[in-house]
Amino acid sequence: MLQTYDERNRDLLVNIGGELVHRDEAGVSPFDSLVQGGDGVWEGLRLYRGTIFRLREHLARLRHSALALAFESVPPVEELIREIVKTLSANNMTDGVHIRLTLSRGTKLTSGMDPRLNQSGPTLIVLAEYKAPVYERGGLNLITSSVRRFTPDSLDPRIHHNNLLPSILAKLEANASGADDAVMLDARGFVAETNATHLFLVSSGVVQTPRAVACPEGVTRATVIELCGDHGLPCEERDLALYDFYRADEVFCSGTMGELAPVTRIDGRVIGDGAPGPVTRQLSDLYRVMTETTGDPLV
Repeated sequence: MLQTYDERNRDLLVNIGGELVHRDEAGVSPFDSLVQGGDGVWEGLRLYRGTIFRLREHLARLRHSALALAFESVPPVEELIREIVKTLSANNMTDGVHIRLTLSRGTKLTSGMDPRLNQSGPTLIVLAEYKAPVYERGGLNLITSSVRRFTPDSLDPRIHHNNLLPSILAKLEANASGADDAVMLDARGFVAETNATHLFLVSSGVVQTPRAVACPEGVTRATVIELCGDHGLPCEERDLALYDFYRADEVFCSGTMGELAPVTRIDGRVIGDGAPGPVTRQLSDLYRVMTETTGDPLV
């Protein structure tokens, strides 16, 4: 699974610190905290017909992550929304867009890890691209990575930070194996998530997902749990081992970038009958309806 280039993105204008610049001329200072140490937080947003799905929830998570990293200042929600709207308007975007929102600690006075060197406020980057959901709907093939997710006492996964090397290392293993993505375990050996998405399984009609112990509290994950409750589908959050996924009737993953996507193979095991299952299809349809009928109108 490799994302493809969309020709409509050739002349994108990227918003960096409130200034709109052509994608080929965009850049941040070598003294920015993102460059110096990956010191930043981010969110992925999706634009559907002029509305952003679960915008407030994403911006709340961005703020909470920045506060957990002791950022001196965090732009207020309305300022963040203004910069998003400005970027979308400048690119004439109204639908089928993925937005990468990044907030770094800002530019340092001199090179170094010490946050006291940051005295100019945070750097906000708004990158909006035409991008359809990135996963095939026929079924994903996953392998299990040797790379483990951090525990809360090492680096709390609820902080949606820019230190993504564990995910990148896991993705390298998936690429080398010819798989679409990689399952990542926690330090105890339970399933946490994939390198890019949350995971769900369906067993005997019950939807189950790993506890948010070694994975972020995903916005799409929370939406799936909400949909289960609203439509009478039993749903449990619990510790789940690979064994539970291997023997599941259905498996699917969730995330803003790819929405809901079925998983039909893990570590060479065929999941269920090897095709997207009925509960996965039902939840995917319900999610699609929700994105079409709710959201924060922006453009």
